[in-house]
Amino acid sequence: MTPFDSIFQSAHFIKSAEKLSQCPLDQGIEVAFAGRSNAGKSTALNTLTNQKKLARTSKTPGRTQLINCFGLNVDDRRLIDLPGYGFAKVPIEMKKVWQAHMQDYLMNRRSLAGVVLVMDIRHPLKEFDAMMLDWACANNMKVHVLLTKSDKLKRGPAQASKFSVQKALKELGVDGSVQTFSALNGDGVDALRIKLAEWLVFDNLDEIPVSPNA
Repeated sequence: MTPFDSIFQSAHFIKSAEKLSQCPLDQGIEVAFAGRSNAGKSTALNTLTNQKKLARTSKTPGRTQLINCFGLNVDDRRLIDLPGYGFAKVPIEMKKVWQAHMQDYLMNRRSLAGVVLVMDIRHPLKEFDAMMLDWACANNMKVHVLLTKSDKLKRGPAQASKFSVQKALKELGVDGSVQTFSALNGDGVDALRIKLAEWLVFDNLDEIPVSPNA
């Protein structure tokens, strides 16, 4: 457990936005989750917040088609679930629209403090991941790579995957960190909460009300 558990458990849906102009006011601090549609992004958000249905999950990858915004019980602190990429069964033109809106958000959102880039630990550094890392490097954006489904690998291969991604970030010049994560066995949940608390700048913890979900 961490001192921040109740804060993340307080996460609640604010709104879904098709484009940047529909997002909440651009103030405070927020962290965005991005990743391929089958990487376990929504499941990671649900595990982080200890809620089963905060972020929509589906057996059909690519169901997250909007910018979904979640508030925390600390003023102007938010978690953002960006549209999944890669496997959505929609027309190419629609995918291009999603990409354009997501790029607009990433390039122009002033309150964005960092991006959690979600990758399946068995299949890291795919084309979309490389694009995101290149963008992060070019825009001096902090990145935290979340290698999900770590329970699918034994410790040795899991660590090898982590080290290969760390090496890639260093070679690209990305200001980033890497960790393993499993929604199934809880691997890395505390580490993720600590990293996000750092980015979201949580102060005066004694004054923060305990979530009813805690």
